[in-house]
Amino acid sequence: MKRSILFDTETTGLDPATGDRVIEIAALELVGDLPTGRSFHTLIDPERDVPEEASRVHGFTRADLEGKPKFAEIADEFLAFVGDDPLIAHNARFDFGFMNAELKRAGKETLDMERMVDTLDMARERFPGMPNSLDALCRRFGVDLSARTTHNALLDCKLLADVYVELMGGRQHGLGLMAEDGQLSSVMYEGPVNRKVVRVQPTPQELAAHAAFVAGLKEPVWEH
Repeated sequence: MKRSILFDTETTGLDPATGDRVIEIAALELVGDLPTGRSFHTLIDPERDVPEEASRVHGFTRADLEGKPKFAEIADEFLAFVGDDPLIAHNARFDFGFMNAELKRAGKETLDMERMVDTLDMARERFPGMPNSLDALCRRFGVDLSARTTHNALLDCKLLADVYVELMGGRQHGLGLMAEDGQLSSVMYEGPVNRKVVRVQPTPQELAAHAAFVAGLKEPVWEH
């Protein structure tokens, strides 16, 4: 059965080319697109300061990271966990960019961009012209956001796992997990505990964006 890794990073800023570094990595193992419970998570000493504006986003200060391992010290463990399997992330180019900058600095082989699965691209294709941030998708799919007071890589991975299952087809996606001997697979999806119907009311800007998107389609069937 297909194995993939869903992962997220937190950083000191937005651009590794200007010296920003990774401070947190979280990764969850998926089998058949469903979480198995296996995970990788670590905080990292970025070997530099953590700007106040970054701390306001993820909640970590320089003091929180003192004494944590440096990236080069955890690189092999991370690479062993992810193996050669597809790598899923939300706005994946951001995370790939930072991880590859860190791996290159540590003298390790970088991640092949062909492995990248971007849930932001998936969401934009499914919901064109609508907000597709992780928060927006959680609200759309009824995923509980109450614990997300700041960005946190491990929590964001768990939220994205629920979102990814919904993007891949939701609860029915797990119907093929019954083994031939009739025993249930150890990989089971129960869905968000507090699932609720969320009625999305588009804003005028979103309606205009949708109208512009439709106008660019050739002979849409619903206009006939």
